[in-house]
Amino acid sequence: MSFAARDCLLRQFDTACRLLDHHLATLTTGECLWRPASAGLHVRRVANDRWTADWPDDEGYHIGPPSIAWLTWHILFWWSMVLDHSLDHAALRREDVTWPGDVGRMHTEIDRVRRRWRSHVATLTDADLASPERTRWPFRDRPFGDVVAWVSIELAKNAAEIGYARFLHGASARDPLTQPR
Repeated sequence: MSFAARDCLLRQFDTACRLLDHHLATLTTGECLWRPASAGLHVRRVANDRWTADWPDDEGYHIGPPSIAWLTWHILFWWSMVLDHSLDHAALRREDVTWPGDVGRMHTEIDRVRRRWRSHVATLTDADLASPERTRWPFRDRPFGDVVAWVSIELAKNAAEIGYARFLHGASARDPLTQPR
């Protein structure tokens, strides 16, 4: 049996992971909680160490740029949803996924979902990738290979957004045009 499709998908996934790792390597909790604009998706502490994330009514540009904390929450949200709906009981809801509260715990959680996902994908056969049996979120009735490919695309997109926000954060501290007057 040929596993060329699975191996290609794993290489794409590993590339997306390297991009994410590059942008997360020296990330601080302060950078995560920095807001690039007064409007935009963010996380909020709601109780003790529980953090909840904003959810947009739409994805229009008017909502503003997200914070890095929101972007890392978003990674945990969609990845947890894919894992739960593909491999578990499909009971997880958006409200069940919280932001970990600091960079160390965020790294731990992202590493946990990454390892679980990669180890599962590494076991897939061509028949598994072609079957819609596990495809319950974010798609339905499509080959599971579409979900595997989507995870890598979504991860690379979120990694690029984090990188862009880090550039904004790094430049804002030195840019007289962005400093309060």
